[in-house]
Amino acid sequence: MRRGGGVGASPGGGPDGGGGAGRGSGVGEGSGGGSGVGQGSGPGAGSGVGQGSASGVGQDSGAGAGSDAVAEVFSALADPTRRRILDALAAHGEATATVLAAELPVSRQAIVKHLGVLDRAGLVAGHREGREARYRVIPERLGVTARWMDRVAAAWDTRLSAIKRLAEGE
Repeated sequence: MRRGGGVGASPGGGPDGGGGAGRGSGVGEGSGGGSGVGQGSGPGAGSGVGQGSASGVGQDSGAGAGSDAVAEVFSALADPTRRRILDALAAHGEATATVLAAELPVSRQAIVKHLGVLDRAGLVAGHREGREARYRVIPERLGVTARWMDRVAAAWDTRLSAIKRLAEGE
């Protein structure tokens, strides 16, 4: 499965969408560009679930195979605001950008942009519910990253054990 996560122009303004040529977070499924849900245009359209560019959802087959997926996750999680958004989504199960903005010291527009980054990294997914997009955490991508970290840790444990044996003269 591939997730779309891209940028959708938002020519209109309104309570759900963001003023003037704003950028939407874009969530869709498909291959290539993703087939978006509710491609916003016109007044009030904006942060919606829309068409985007695809990035793989972490196929984990062998050493280093998921390294691009892991890099995307680490890049997305490098920002403390995005980590706080993930924490809030994990606590709520699902939430809109409006709900997240009310909880965090960040504007709704900034939340939408951060959700777009998290979506492209495969960490969250959104779906339309009425006029707003509801987002939830996708734990599978974190699992890919955790498995990669486990493999790296195991390799280092093996190396450090060998060094210890050499140092102790075994």
